[in-house]
Amino acid sequence: MSRPTAASDSSIKRNDRFDPTTASAYLVGSGIASLAAAVFMIRDGDMLGHNITIFEELGTVGGSLDGSGSPESGYVLRGGRMLESKYLCTFDLFSSIPALVGGGTVTQEIFAWNETMKTSSKSRLFRDGHRQTAPAFGLSEKHLLTIERLALEPEALLGASSIADQFEPTFFKTDFWFMWCTTFAFQPWHSAVEFKRYLVRFAHMVSGFERLEGIMRTVYNQYDSLVMPLRKWLEERGVKFRLNTRITDISFAEHDGEKAVSRIIYERNGQSGEVAVRPGDYVVVTLGSMTEASSLGSMETVPALNGKAYGGGWSLWEKLASDHALFGHPSVFTDHIEKSKWVSFTTTMSDPAFLNIVRDLTGNVPGEGGLVTFADSAWLASIVIPHQPHFIGQPDDVSVFWGYGLSVDSPGDFVHKPMAECNGREIMTEILGHLRIKEQTADILGHAICIPCMMPFITSQFLPRTKGDRPQVVPEGYSNLAFAGQFCELPDDVVFTVEYSIRTAQTAVYKMLDLKREIPSVYKGKFDPKVLYKAFKALHGLAA
Repeated sequence: MSRPTAASDSSIKRNDRFDPTTASAYLVGSGIASLAAAVFMIRDGDMLGHNITIFEELGTVGGSLDGSGSPESGYVLRGGRMLESKYLCTFDLFSSIPALVGGGTVTQEIFAWNETMKTSSKSRLFRDGHRQTAPAFGLSEKHLLTIERLALEPEALLGASSIADQFEPTFFKTDFWFMWCTTFAFQPWHSAVEFKRYLVRFAHMVSGFERLEGIMRTVYNQYDSLVMPLRKWLEERGVKFRLNTRITDISFAEHDGEKAVSRIIYERNGQSGEVAVRPGDYVVVTLGSMTEASSLGSMETVPALNGKAYGGGWSLWEKLASDHALFGHPSVFTDHIEKSKWVSFTTTMSDPAFLNIVRDLTGNVPGEGGLVTFADSAWLASIVIPHQPHFIGQPDDVSVFWGYGLSVDSPGDFVHKPMAECNGREIMTEILGHLRIKEQTADILGHAICIPCMMPFITSQFLPRTKGDRPQVVPEGYSNLAFAGQFCELPDDVVFTVEYSIRTAQTAVYKMLDLKREIPSVYKGKFDPKVLYKAFKALHGLAA
């Protein structure tokens, strides 16, 4: 455990004025970072819930941890983040949040569930109609030396280099890469720094990586299992949610050499308004959004590819960064859609035939196998069959599964069209082709509702970056402002995780309010000889 960075003299003076009974807080965005920040303010800062307001431009809370739809129209999940036992901030947060059923906390529910439903894939890769159980990594000595070098090399030396800049081309044909890139959604052109952070952060999982051992899931989708309990807890304490409200600008005032948020400008129902931020109040802004500008298709329609102007998350960050040098460089993450987009899809089935076939082909019952990647797929497509039901209230005779493709501009192997140009029927046809399902194709498609989702910025946080492109959680010289989410800077931890968003929120609250509490340290298995030994043996293909 490590104590948060000590507050500066100016922040100590500022927080002498902090009164938890009168201070108000305004949180921009309602993703997991903002929800977590509100909990930490109430639980650890003794703030009153009715003094906290969360602004959200959409009509629902949860940000990227979404889940919606119905058995009649089809369920929708844009994505799903894996959990693992070393997400210490996540489990600290949810240790205070009651689960919706069962009487325990969400943390207790997750650990109990994963004792029952352990992930152990019998089909991590699927080729030519056959499953591959625990495929070998296939790394050469040169690949291994590069991995070992990256684990040790300082980030400053890697700079804005890409993964492809570090490895020879043969690395990207190995089964290690197929499993690594599809588990975490990396592309060869993504940041070498982030790849290095992942190697170090998940060193303890390398020894079971070919079976996805150690990966944890929630009982239901993450909206039902994480977001709904959080919202219920917050609403019970009076936290106000202002939905369909887009924050368009934030104004600052300067006093004694420090800047402070003085006004929040918003749009709601076509009308402009503003909130006056008093001295002693606090503002936390979730920067950017990896699911901004997402669009849905249907069985017959293709999802549109939207740009950064489609929503308000990127435009707000661009506005703030144009006026404040310490607020980062959003263009690094927004202006390369061709390198950050991919397509996911959610399929709702009203007949058990498909799940039964996949169970027999992969050797896993729903919920046990995790990600199944079609390694020969031109789309580099993968599917996940979760435990059923995956939604609260999902009927017993309805099943749901999720999938995605990384190479969405390559023509498919069976429909011969890029995934980005396919509707739900065509995507399902491609998946059935890779499973070598022929006779039942028409019947399965007749009982399926496949909803594709185009996400232009889904891996934008992985794009190569340098120091300063992501702002600090609490920017120096600003007395009542903090940033949270995937696009601000924390050392050691990795983006594209629930843990990163929650850690930024906890850091923001503890530092702004000068709370004398410890934030759980990032787990560093690289300092554990047993972890390193197991990882070394796994990478080198040595017997366990």
